[in-house]
Amino acid sequence: MNLLSSWRRRAAGFWRLFRRSRQGLVGLGILSVFILVALVGPELVGRVDRAGTFDQMLDPSGGHIFGTDRAGRDLFKVWVHGTRISIAVGIIASLITMVIGAAVGIVSGFIGGRVDTALTALSNFFYVLPTLVLAIVLATILGPSLLNVIMVIAITSWPGTALIIRSQTLSIKERMFVDRARAYGAGNVRLMTRHVLPNVFGLILANTTLTIAAAIFLETTLSFLGVGDKNTFSWGRVLEESFAAGALTLGKWAWFVPPGLGVVLVVLAFTLVGGAFDEILDPRLRAREAGRAEEPPEAVAGAVVGT
Repeated sequence: MNLLSSWRRRAAGFWRLFRRSRQGLVGLGILSVFILVALVGPELVGRVDRAGTFDQMLDPSGGHIFGTDRAGRDLFKVWVHGTRISIAVGIIASLITMVIGAAVGIVSGFIGGRVDTALTALSNFFYVLPTLVLAIVLATILGPSLLNVIMVIAITSWPGTALIIRSQTLSIKERMFVDRARAYGAGNVRLMTRHVLPNVFGLILANTTLTIAAAIFLETTLSFLGVGDKNTFSWGRVLEESFAAGALTLGKWAWFVPPGLGVVLVVLAFTLVGGAFDEILDPRLRAREAGRAEEPPEAVAGAVVGT
């Protein structure tokens, strides 16, 4: 019960600091709209008939807000379903990335020695590889399915998170409260889960928002290049089909502008929220942005991690 109360206090303190950020609130507002569309939109507009039920390449009208594609499918319905697919892929892939990256980073930084050397070398190896090229190769080998796209994004995105968490863990494990817990007989697993993890959780959360943006952009790129799932209507697939049909040449702006704008706005929103998280976690950045230090570093750290 005390642990739950502690997390509630941290969440309340985090929100109190977050709502002072204009960019964070703007990003959160944009995300709220798109997440609402992703959650309830497909049920409201109905399913997309893959064979098409309308005339092909219709211009936007009252009956078809974005017109229809070359298969006779309503582009507004396709866009709504694409919102759910793209956001879901970004969130799921980022959660997997965070789990892998946080686990590798904490274990590497806390255990040290040969374990640290091996895990750091593995992280650096994947980190220096061209992400897009590696993702295209893996997606081609594994096949064009939604699950494979998610796994490809996770496999190619975790090293950066691991290296960031490792550097923070190296600092945290030298603090007195860790030494005190070890003196009372706490083992490595308990130290990592009960003492290190809560103190890097804010960093994990901030990094997750930026990773989601990168994951959505990478999924869109893979689908646009033709190695995504052909059985789903993600924004990337809509852009790929519009390009193949010559929508840009034909002036069918309603085919490619909505999914392209959706990608830009969602990526921007997650970036704004991630920037707000960075301000909360870095008191010096907050002071520089505000022009003055509104709260001492100790107060901010306590609100976020409760150390």
